[in-house]
Amino acid sequence: MLGLIQNELLIIIGRWRSYIGFIGISILMPLILWGFSVGGEELHQDYAKELGGTFMVVGSIINSFLATYVIMNTLWIHIPFLVTLAAGDSVAADGANGIFRITLTRSVSRFKILVSKLLASYIYTATLLIFCAFWSLGIGSFVLGTGDLIVINNGILILDESQAWVRMAFSFSLAIFVMCMVATLCFMFSTMVSNAVGPIIGTMFLIIIGYMIIGIPLEIFEKIEPYVFVKYFNVWWDAFKDPIPWGEIGKKLGILGIYLVVCFGIATYVFLKKDIKS
Repeated sequence: MLGLIQNELLIIIGRWRSYIGFIGISILMPLILWGFSVGGEELHQDYAKELGGTFMVVGSIINSFLATYVIMNTLWIHIPFLVTLAAGDSVAADGANGIFRITLTRSVSRFKILVSKLLASYIYTATLLIFCAFWSLGIGSFVLGTGDLIVINNGILILDESQAWVRMAFSFSLAIFVMCMVATLCFMFSTMVSNAVGPIIGTMFLIIIGYMIIGIPLEIFEKIEPYVFVKYFNVWWDAFKDPIPWGEIGKKLGILGIYLVVCFGIATYVFLKKDIKS
């Protein structure tokens, strides 16, 4: 299995599309960090107004932790798209190139091949999120510095630097799980077609529809909302609550996990029945 996963990772590395996400982050993140360093005074004033009546603000509120928190709030349409670039290719590209006529006739089972492709997609997804964290927290610490993280969301939460590092690591771990669910959804579509564009469009279409359902205040949509997987994408927010709502986190991860298992189950059924002769 390790050999299969390694082989799939080499295939991902060999596809130019796999680098789009890393290139995009490498272009976007320096621009965002520069924006915070040059024009962060307005955000500082907004936070200071919220805190002014309760706390005495000394120094600047702007640091790499706050920048990362803001970035994570604004990239939840963009990151899923970057994740689908690899997951969409994982099965569909091999079908289009006729590779399955060779690989699926060998002694290795189809199920192992499918699992290795999915795990390779997960590794790619985790690497992409870690790369984003490297820019926002790693490079950001040199550009903006570190300090206390102030979160204003139905109240005020102030985390000292040691707590902020732990909460950030936890939030990125939750974000990786969320994006793995997105990768599994795209992976499922990838088993059904022989063109990677379809899975990418299909996945992003469902995500956009989901955001529309939870964003439009209609009674019919409110009834559907609990069954929309996008509703639980914000589980990473719970890492910045005090106390941490472990029960709520477990519920959200459980629902996302059910979607993940269902998508993988459908992908397995389709892949095991796939006709490699035509």
